[in-house]
Parts: sequence; C-alpha cells; structure tokens
Amino acid sequence: MKKRVMIHFRQTDGMTSVFDGRDDIEVEYFDQLSEDNIQQHIGNYDAVILGAAPLTARLIEAAPKLKIAARIGVGYDTVDVPALTKAGIPLAIAGIANSVTVAEHSLFFMLALAKQALAYHQETRKGNWGIRFEQPAFDLAGRTVLILGFGKIGRRLVNRCVAMEMNVLVTDPYVIQDGIITAGATPVSDWRAILGDIDILSVNCMKNEETNGMVGAAELAAMKETAYVVNTARGGIVDEGALYDALKSKSIAGAGIDPFVVEPASPDNPLFELDNIIVSPHSAGVTKEAVFRMGQTAAQNVVDCFDGKLDPANVINKEVL
Repeated sequence: MKKRVMIHFRQTDGMTSVFDGRDDIEVEYFDQLSEDNIQQHIGNYDAVILGAAPLTARLIEAAPKLKIAARIGVGYDTVDVPALTKAGIPLAIAGIANSVTVAEHSLFFMLALAKQALAYHQETRKGNWGIRFEQPAFDLAGRTVLILGFGKIGRRLVNRCVAMEMNVLVTDPYVIQDGIITAGATPVSDWRAILGDIDILSVNCMKNEETNGMVGAAELAAMKETAYVVNTARGGIVDEGALYDALKSKSIAGAGIDPFVVEPASPDNPLFELDNIIVSPHSAGVTKEAVFRMGQTAAQNVVDCFDGKLDPANVINKEVL
C-alpha cells in the first residue's frame, strides 16, 4: 500500500525532485488550510509537510497514521511539539536550507538602513540630491552589531558581519562560547548591559517562552538614539508596541522588520505609518533557491523516515527516535 503525504505548501519543485520516481508514495497538496479542513483529512495520511499552517494537538489526535511531521524552514513555533512527542511522532525541520538566505536578509536590512536606501530612493526621484547631506548614510565597517542567537542563521550572519569589518558581539548561552570566538566574534553573557554601546541589534534566535517579548520597552530605551533594530526571526520577539513607541519618539534611529505577530500584517499596522522602518513580508527565508532547498529537504526528511534512516540532526524531538 502506498504511503500518503499531505503537503501544506504552494511551491513544489524541490519536493517533486525527491518524490518523483517513488511509486510507493502518493502526495496531495492542500490549499484550504483551515484547522477544520485539515482535521477532516489528516487521518488519511502517513506524513505531513507543513508550511505556515499550525499543527495543533487537535490535529495530531486526528492523525493516527502519522509517522512524521516535516516543516518547510527551521521555525516550529506553530507546531505543538509536546503533543507530537506524546504521540511518538518526530518533527523534522529543513536543516540549513534557508540559513544563508536569512543571514543575507539580515545583512540587507543593515545595509539598507545604513545607506538610507528608502529615503535616498524617494528623494532622488524628486530631484533632491541634497538628501545625501541632509540625511547622511554611514559605513557598517567599524560599527558594533549585537547578534542574538548563534544557531544556523546567526553563525552565517556573524561571518558576513565580520567580512564587513564590523565589531561583532554575540549572545547565546546554549552554544559553546569558543565557537563564537573562532568565528571572529566576541561572546557576551549579559547582553542587556551593553545595549547602550551597540549600533545595531540583530534578532536571530528561535521564538519560545524565553525569547517572546525579550526585546521590549526597557531594552529599546537602553539603546542609543542612533541605533537600529533588525528582526528576521519571529514576530513577537521584538515587542511591536514598544518598537512603535521607540521609532515614533526617535529614541532609536530605525528598524528592519521581516516577521510580525499577526501575519499577513494588516495594512493599518501602526508600524507602517513610520518612515524610519523598512519591512518585508516574512520573506527573509524565501528566495528561489531557498524555497527549492527547503522543499527538497522537507521531502527528503519524509522519505528518509519512511525508509528508516531519518537524520537525527534535523529532528527537534529526538527522544521519539
């Protein structure tokens, strides 16, 4: 009997490259991703590949055949991991498939903010060449960046910031600190104590109970008026209300924000009223290459699970293996 895979994702090229030629696997793509609709069908499948749709305890209970849940990407804050673990089902993520991509987007935000990209674009089209002196750009070289998180993305961002000749500080209590030093950065234990010394704060950590809201009003108030915040991780790690207040009052200079608490973000989100912020539609990990790699890795995780050779490095709840 064929094994069936439920897929909650639009871009399928990467997955097709894996599933083609496997006549023992049948895949079906779902566009209607309401919890009620998924619940009606998920019980018929041996695997699910998740995009943005949550995987709740209710859905897991409705899936007695489920052998693996595979995420497109590396975040899993929309997945009930304890419920999966209780059911003995591994949650596999896409490894390093989009790590370079997100690191590049973080650097893109830094460059766009430093070089006054939005203001220069708008004013040059108006013939205002004086903007280059009225609102001067600055070099990243010599500036101090504090990176929150030294995981798959943070490590690659460190490499890029070091290459830009920045002074790179990193905080991550869950990694070997020597690795940070080897990468050319300086480990920091009490990151809040140095907020007044940095030029850019880059958020590159996972969202969980510990990190949710960790950059709030107090942290933003401790930063210099010339400092910037960049978030390419998850919405809510940087408190949106506090960020709005800090940007509106110009207690910090600006921000680059990719994820939001509510997605898609509403057009009336107060942050969109401001001219000292650059935003993107949670696209930091979404390039042609990354989407292909993420789909390919997610599909490979499913196939490897079926074949009994799932890579533990890609599994979040390793205790079920």
